[in-house]
Amino acid sequence: MRTFAVIGLSSFGFFLCKALSERGLSVLAVDNDESKIDDVKQIVDKAVIADATDKDILISLGVNNIDVVIVSLGDRLDASILVTHYLRELEVKEIVAKAISEDHGKLLNIVGATMVIFPEKDMAERLAKILQQSSMIDYFDVAPGYSVVEIAAPNAFLGRTLQELDLRNRYDVQVIMIKEVVPENIIAVPRASHVIKDSDVLVLFGKDEDIAAIQELNE
Repeated sequence: MRTFAVIGLSSFGFFLCKALSERGLSVLAVDNDESKIDDVKQIVDKAVIADATDKDILISLGVNNIDVVIVSLGDRLDASILVTHYLRELEVKEIVAKAISEDHGKLLNIVGATMVIFPEKDMAERLAKILQQSSMIDYFDVAPGYSVVEIAAPNAFLGRTLQELDLRNRYDVQVIMIKEVVPENIIAVPRASHVIKDSDVLVLFGKDEDIAAIQELNE
């Protein structure tokens, strides 16, 4: 089982600790703010009050034996860059660093981050895309130009089977899952004989422009 350390308990760091722990993963939380450690210590395996900008402290915490270290130091740009640099020197295999700007992200890459994330920017773009289409419930990018999208079933689909709709040939889009709301149920890789209901949520995979063509049916 992979092990994790989260350095910096910003809101993002706290909720990441919580999400990882809820999945049964081992998490070490580190922050120099005692109140933040108090908030997280019941959630993670180990929570330590420490200044991660001290390389000797990182060594004493054994971060070099942890599979993935996430640096989430908020707007402390100098601190996040220094900690990332130390983690690279300590040969941590995977270093995920939170950036607050493009330039910050470039510096984190230079000093050794294996992955740089922009949570606020990514969430804003995600929300904007969801709000743009009234029928879209959720989505995530798979590759440039390709997405997995949850949409409410268009009225034109209701009462028809997936075979009749033939979305793969007509729109070049694949239905990979159906979430039945009434009764609540998940159908993974639905059969061609499935009849679409008004309570169905369709999970589609395909090119963004092809999925958009289906979404337009709801407008």
